[in-house]
Amino acid sequence: MTQYDVIVVGGGPAGLFAAGFAAQQGARVMLLEKNAHCGAKILITGKGRCNVTHSEEDPRKFVEHFGRNGRALLTALYAFGVKDVVAFFEEKGVPLRIERGGRIFPEQGEAKDVQKAVIAFARDAGVEMCTSCEVKNLPIEDGLVKEVETTAGIFAADNIVVATGGLSYPETGCTGDGYAWAKSCGHRLVKPEPALVPVKLRDPWTAEVSHFNLKNVKITLCVDGKKIDDRFGEAFFTRSGIGGPIILDMSSRIRDALKQGTVKLLLDLKPAVATDLFDKRLQRELAAHSNHEFGHSLGKLLPRDMIPVVLRLVGIDPKKKCHSVTRVERQRLLKLFKEFELDVSGCAGFRKAIITSGGVSLKDIDMRSMRSKHVKNLFFAGEIIDLDGPTGGFNLQECWSTGYLAGLNATTK
Repeated sequence: MTQYDVIVVGGGPAGLFAAGFAAQQGARVMLLEKNAHCGAKILITGKGRCNVTHSEEDPRKFVEHFGRNGRALLTALYAFGVKDVVAFFEEKGVPLRIERGGRIFPEQGEAKDVQKAVIAFARDAGVEMCTSCEVKNLPIEDGLVKEVETTAGIFAADNIVVATGGLSYPETGCTGDGYAWAKSCGHRLVKPEPALVPVKLRDPWTAEVSHFNLKNVKITLCVDGKKIDDRFGEAFFTRSGIGGPIILDMSSRIRDALKQGTVKLLLDLKPAVATDLFDKRLQRELAAHSNHEFGHSLGKLLPRDMIPVVLRLVGIDPKKKCHSVTRVERQRLLKLFKEFELDVSGCAGFRKAIITSGGVSLKDIDMRSMRSKHVKNLFFAGEIIDLDGPTGGFNLQECWSTGYLAGLNATTK
């Protein structure tokens, strides 16, 4: 049985960073990954482009995006923040650029370039990697992890970093193994739930427009008729509902709302125009097409693909002349543009979740070092921790920062 200074369990972004930076301190490091290759989840982030981080450089403002738990991330962000991530990838030959909404992507490359850069960093630092290696147990003796039992044999180290991710995208190897180990040695778990997920709708017509993007729209969340949240930005219909950045960011609130009552989303297709002003716009369009059939009058108001759906839902005969459209009918049309009701039936599960909400309780981790408060030589990093933020690079930054901090502190006894 070979003895190491540090063993890192999990070869995702947090694990690769933890291993690489520990090795840079002169530690002998073994990285254990159950997939055939490290960084599988990196490849599917940002729709295959990898949203590496977010442009908000002020740690105190950055952590606000993580809600009530956000301040726990401050030490890690000050240790390795947004500027450090950008400099890291620039140095590794992956220049980055800021795109809409402060999202930072590779300037010309793709997610695979990010994956290759991080794996190369760990290898160049001297990390030994054992892939296709599943960890079976982390037995505790006298308050310490003495060894790591795997399908490739038994490994031992002075310190262990667990960076096994959550439960999202299980096909990438995220099957919640780390939760069981953490719980078995006394750590509390905040119930893991799928986060940043598409939403399921009862409306069957969404499949007809599932290739269509909704840009610059507003979506309001309602429970039993009460408006409780809203977002502005981009969304898109799916075969079974609706997804996109503003839906993903609101999905946790939608999931909670479903436990409280009847949930609807109100889609405002023209949020930049007040309702009364848009009503006047409709009147002008109808007047301009006075002797034309109603079905041919919406070309300047709606994308072509949406017109058949709206015509069906509004209940106005498409062959009716525009001058014959009644005020009541026009009000129904106005409501579709400004408060298009979508009936929510549920949220997608872990197979569609970008990240996992919940995980190892922050109360059981010293977030200044990422060290367990129950097991002296055990550290945590990345998605396994009860920290989750919105879309836009926030969650990958959490992985880079906590991985860095865990790696550095795992080199100390």
